[in-house]
Amino acid sequence: MTLRRLLGTALCAAAFTACTPVGPDFVRPNSPVVKQWIEVNSPSTSQSGLTSRSAPVVKWWETFNDRTLNKLIAEAYAQNLTLQVAGARVLQARAQLGIAFGELYPQSQAIGGSLQRRQISNNLGPVSDINRIIPLDTEFSTSQVGFDAQWELDVWGAQRRGVQAARSNLALQVANYDDALVTLTGDVAALYVNIRALQESLAVARENIKLQQESADLTQLRFNNGVTTELDVQESTALLNNTKALVPELESDLQQTKNALAVLLGTTPSRMTSLLGNSGRIPSARSNIAVGVPAELLRRRPDVRAAELAAATQSAQVGIALADLYPQFILSGAIGLQASGGRDLFSGNSATGLASAGVVWNVLNYGRIKNNVRAQDAAYQALIANYQNTVLTAYSEVESAMVAYVQARKQVGFYQQSVDASRKAAQIAISQYTDGIASYSRILNTQTALLRSQANLIEARQQVSSNLVAVYKGLGGGWQIRQNQEFLPETVLAEMAYRTDWGDLLQKTPTRASLN
Repeated sequence: MTLRRLLGTALCAAAFTACTPVGPDFVRPNSPVVKQWIEVNSPSTSQSGLTSRSAPVVKWWETFNDRTLNKLIAEAYAQNLTLQVAGARVLQARAQLGIAFGELYPQSQAIGGSLQRRQISNNLGPVSDINRIIPLDTEFSTSQVGFDAQWELDVWGAQRRGVQAARSNLALQVANYDDALVTLTGDVAALYVNIRALQESLAVARENIKLQQESADLTQLRFNNGVTTELDVQESTALLNNTKALVPELESDLQQTKNALAVLLGTTPSRMTSLLGNSGRIPSARSNIAVGVPAELLRRRPDVRAAELAAATQSAQVGIALADLYPQFILSGAIGLQASGGRDLFSGNSATGLASAGVVWNVLNYGRIKNNVRAQDAAYQALIANYQNTVLTAYSEVESAMVAYVQARKQVGFYQQSVDASRKAAQIAISQYTDGIASYSRILNTQTALLRSQANLIEARQQVSSNLVAVYKGLGGGWQIRQNQEFLPETVLAEMAYRTDWGDLLQKTPTRASLN
């Protein structure tokens, strides 16, 4: 009979929990819509190399056709520690979702048993009646075993909102992981471009040192022969040493950039030389760059998705806080066996049970509860504004990267012509100085201009590649490589499985594929 009552009460509780949860249901906030990219459709930039006719590539770094860059991206994906932090948070969110689901069921359960043996005082005498004396039994025992449970009914949907919050938080952590992966691939590529630019700058500096050394030797020879004055010697010496002074600075910048790249790869700086070599050229991409349409940006960029999911998670928190304004219905029950002696514990007459219902209503705390609801709602509104701002920032970043890319490409053409002209002018100046029809100041000016033009050309070429990386990064490309892969390397998952029973939360997925 008791068991039937408990089952009936549980069914009634299930009917109560079918009520619609209190609090707002999340809807994606409104955000500005951009129909077309400025740089793609502007008549003045028709030869920009950008096209919206096809979607951006996933492995955008492969458009540079640089095997070293592909290898660096693959190693960073496999070993970067910041990415592993984001991956661990995904697994943590999986476990937290399981906790939230558990709150839908009886929140506390207990199984217990006891056997008590007691003795009354021996100073008590026997009990007597009219005909006989009855000796008093001074020892007695009781035994019991049972199961107790308590269940707070989810009448107002607080637990269901908790599940919604946990589910949104899991998706949020996945989006944060994707955002970290986009940032990682972009930063690795940007550092690699910078390293190649510094190596080219070193090569140009050494080339100019050789050229200027020849000019200095020429002035010294002419001075020794009495053809020119010491002024030419000192000017050539000053120019030569100024150029030589560039080398230590460039070497320092190069090593520091390699050190920064080593951190992204999760390795030591000592490996950088073997990975990069001592020389290389700035990678350049193919001429036509697919950027897709702006409408795809909100779907591709993980930081936009993360901002939306953060708002969704907070929306559920408003419902959880709001549920505290209403009474909480608690169902308690116990089923067990109880007997005076251990041998009678499992007899048919020893069954016992208890069912009770209670109400908890913090009516005297309404001020605190209401202010908590207000605080949660204000946090929700802030995240709505953050989502809208993230969308605007995303559009701005892509447009800024595009215009920088387009204009840098124009600069390359101009600087290339400048280098060609400066190199020819330097040759003519040396020839005329040797023939005695021009002063050394012409050599000084032309060689200074040549070095400056070459430096400008390297910087412009670097900006083209760096801004293209920024375009792809702004478009949110690259995170798709983690699909069908686990969020942590297999070695780390093995350590976690050895340390803790993760059940099926550590999903068995293929090994992270090589990207080169």
